[in-house]
Amino acid sequence: MNVQQFLLILKARLPLFIAALAFTVCGTVVVSLLLPKSYTSGASVVVEVKGGDLMSTGLALPAQMAPGFMATQIDIMASQKVALKVVDKLRLVDSPVAQKQFKEATEGRGSIRHYYADLLLKKLDIKPSRESTVVAISYTANEPKFAAAVANSFAESYIETTLEMKVAPSRQNAAWFADQLKSLRGDLERAQRRLSEYQQANGIVGVDERLDVENSRLSELSSQLVGTQGQNLESSSRAAQVGALQRRGAGPDTLPEVVSSPLIQSLRGELARAEARLQDTSSQLGENHPQLERVRAEVAALREKLASEMKNVAASVLVSGRISAQREVEARAALAAQKEKVLEIKRQRDEMAVLSREVENAQRIFDIALQRFAQTNLEGQATLANATLLNPAVEPANHSSPRLGLNVSLSIILGTLIGLGVALLAELADRRVRSSEDFGGDFTLPVIGTIGPSARLPSGGRRLLGLLPARAQPA
Repeated sequence: MNVQQFLLILKARLPLFIAALAFTVCGTVVVSLLLPKSYTSGASVVVEVKGGDLMSTGLALPAQMAPGFMATQIDIMASQKVALKVVDKLRLVDSPVAQKQFKEATEGRGSIRHYYADLLLKKLDIKPSRESTVVAISYTANEPKFAAAVANSFAESYIETTLEMKVAPSRQNAAWFADQLKSLRGDLERAQRRLSEYQQANGIVGVDERLDVENSRLSELSSQLVGTQGQNLESSSRAAQVGALQRRGAGPDTLPEVVSSPLIQSLRGELARAEARLQDTSSQLGENHPQLERVRAEVAALREKLASEMKNVAASVLVSGRISAQREVEARAALAAQKEKVLEIKRQRDEMAVLSREVENAQRIFDIALQRFAQTNLEGQATLANATLLNPAVEPANHSSPRLGLNVSLSIILGTLIGLGVALLAELADRRVRSSEDFGGDFTLPVIGTIGPSARLPSGGRRLLGLLPARAQPA
């Protein structure tokens, strides 16, 4: 079929085409006028694409994560949790009409809140912007005021839900940290108490100061021991010399202490003078002269005194040797005791260091937990959400459906297509010969002539045409 044949068919079936078109347009107009009017109201929300930890960083999400974040926010807007908030905010379940409708629709089965939440979601339309983070929330209802109220309630409920979703984990973390702080505070107090009890039990104020003092005393005792050992060595040597002289029966005249003693030197000088006087007196006086006897007695007394003093010096050397040996023993004992004391202080310092580290670790852990508790507690009290209401929904002045002009335009297009289809179906059901081209597809014979639209066929011609198949009958 070419264009000319199609136009001839359309011309022949024009009344049928017009009837189908008129029926479609009129039906559309009637249906559009009879349908109840619907009103659509919309609100727009700005979603801030930021990370979850807004209190500490406030950084935006990476660009590759933004689409997923926006898709998540749209799913939250269309979630049943937000719809349930809208139901509660509008108090739909308190309406007797709503309760009656719920009972008629579900026979009282299920939750009325979830029933109306599902109904609201069916008429909710959410459209994100392609180039920005603005999301349009629109709702269609039979009443303009109700449509605007539902759209605003969805926007507000979404903002409240995002805030709850951000705050709820922080509040849970804050409660967990609060419980942990009680345990950590107990650990810190026990560690401090152990350290204090240890210091009180050992009388420790400052371990390092005590250690410095005792180390100085240890060094001093060590020096004293060295000096005592030298003195003991010298005294032992002199005592050994005195012992050797005593064993030989010799006098202590040659001892350095005897030689260097001033008293002995003085006694020796007096003895020499007395002996000289005795010699002079004996040469001048007789043997029994009283003066001579007195000088002799004086010389004897000086000799006895000198011998006694030398014995005393020798005895003092022996005593000095024993004293030096005793001092060395005492110095060694004092040094050993001081070493034990220093080692004990070092042990105490090590024990205190362990206890101090326990206190420091407990304090550090407690401070970290306290800091985290303060941060999570502050985050749990946040009142700023990631979304902001940009344009609230207002009551629409005109209905959004049915749109009579658009429906009529679409009905004209649809009616035209239906008319063409009806005309073609009618032509296929009752095929007519409308032009010479209609013979080209059925016969291979040439066309001798054509009859004009106003001419009539002779009876023979009609009989000739009557021999043709039914689908090739002329019009």
